[in-house]
Amino acid sequence: MIYQWVATETPVTYSRYMSVPENPPNVPAAGGSGRPLVEGPADPEHDPTASYALEPEYVERLTSRLLATSGRTVRVETPLTGAPLAHIPQSTDGDVEEAFVRARRAQAIWARTSLDERAAMLLRLHDLVLERQDEIIDLTVWESGKARKHAFDEPLHIALTARYYARTAHQHLDTQRKIGVVPALTRVEVNRVPKGVVGIISPWNYPFTMALCDGLPALLAGNAVVTKPDSQTMLTALLGARLLDEAGFPKDLWQVVAGPGSQVGTSIVTRADYVCFTGSTATGKIIARQCAERLIGCSLELGGKNPLLVLRDADLEKAAEGAVRASFSNAGQLCVSMERMFVADQVYDRFVERFVSRTKAMTLGASMEWGNDMGSLISQAQLDTVVAHVDDAVAKGARVLAGGRARPDLGPYFYEPTILEGVTPDMTCFGHETFGPVIALYRFHDEADAIARANEGEYGLNGSIYSQDGDRARAIAREIRCGTVNVNEAFGATFASIDSPMGGMRESGMGRRQGSEGVHRYTESQSVGTQRLIRFAPMLGMSDETYAKVMTANLKFMKKLGRA
Repeated sequence: MIYQWVATETPVTYSRYMSVPENPPNVPAAGGSGRPLVEGPADPEHDPTASYALEPEYVERLTSRLLATSGRTVRVETPLTGAPLAHIPQSTDGDVEEAFVRARRAQAIWARTSLDERAAMLLRLHDLVLERQDEIIDLTVWESGKARKHAFDEPLHIALTARYYARTAHQHLDTQRKIGVVPALTRVEVNRVPKGVVGIISPWNYPFTMALCDGLPALLAGNAVVTKPDSQTMLTALLGARLLDEAGFPKDLWQVVAGPGSQVGTSIVTRADYVCFTGSTATGKIIARQCAERLIGCSLELGGKNPLLVLRDADLEKAAEGAVRASFSNAGQLCVSMERMFVADQVYDRFVERFVSRTKAMTLGASMEWGNDMGSLISQAQLDTVVAHVDDAVAKGARVLAGGRARPDLGPYFYEPTILEGVTPDMTCFGHETFGPVIALYRFHDEADAIARANEGEYGLNGSIYSQDGDRARAIAREIRCGTVNVNEAFGATFASIDSPMGGMRESGMGRRQGSEGVHRYTESQSVGTQRLIRFAPMLGMSDETYAKVMTANLKFMKKLGRA
């Protein structure tokens, strides 16, 4: 089994704010004891937890963007080595209140800014994100522990999002003419009015993408934003806020607060005019109830137990390559990653051989360099969940085809990419989201049965189908109860196509990001009707009865003309 440690070959210091340790932690060969090769007192030369991984000046520059006056801080560490990164100042309820005061004041001015000016700022952000991608990627890797190639997806997605909404601003937000009831005499227009201040609560798994992608269309639509990023990846979100400043957005328009979701998150929900949340289904339900009580809208992207179908006519090499990305991108900590795979009987053995071989050849490592196929889990809690799910499955009879163990020799929260066979409904991982590098394989003979099994459970976020018959695969996709379905791709075809909506069905959420729905959710539609020459009441001495007959005749005539 080839799970390699990929070391950083040379120190990388792309700015005076950030550096990489010259010597990565010593790691024994796979199957070794996992004990440190050097024992003794805490010393930065031998113990990565003995010194800060980031320059204090860099951290201070980022955290100065927070509105936090409590005097309390929370220490955050890098999942790569356990080394401390920063102490994050924490916000009070008063800070959240002040954030909304500032945001509302800024929004009143921003709403009068022309759409072209807003779009120009998004295009400047696009350029800044691409120019500063090394800084973004480095900080993302430090905070999340993911492989560098998966961290690259984050500036890529934000650049795509910024460019898309800048280029389509008028298409989505210009006043639109609608059909008036009386041709030529009734003029109806629909305006898109900003909600006001949008509250965004974003997760840790894609800290740069999720901190910004939902907020950019909110800004374009004329809103302000108050955001609470996850405490584990606050620095990456703060870098995003600074880039917004540099792109020209007014500073008070984008407020950042920090603290526990149960406190600071609730403070946001009770003040916002609209709430956008990405996270667990359990928390999403609480937020939905809180929003309903206030009669405000919300969009929620929640959990998933996503299915991948390999049909009998699939290109097995392409399917195996896609299955690796579908299952193990960001160590499986991706809302749209796959945790259930249904493979046609006719190709099952051949596919599994290829999939297992590719999985065992993956490289794992706590490196800032390119070359790793998978990085670390985010935390001990996430590792504990993965271990519990796999151990429970194995204890109840599941077979491990690849992986199946933690790798403390690589870093504190590493776990091997794991393929399970023989998973049954009594096992925790059968229906519960693992959110880690674990995939369960199932055979099917009849495609109708595969569709039914793919639709089992309460989730419906993302699906994937591999087949060389595109028409047939798309027909099957329409029967899959997921908000997005990718054909011959894991998740990128839909997620990277910003013009298409993305979100979940059933307990995977409500509302959509991206496309027209992704910006219209932050607006109120306002209809303005202008009437000329006639009124909707009897005229010229008509009686009410005569008026009713005339209107009835007009309705019948309009139907004959084919009018809507």
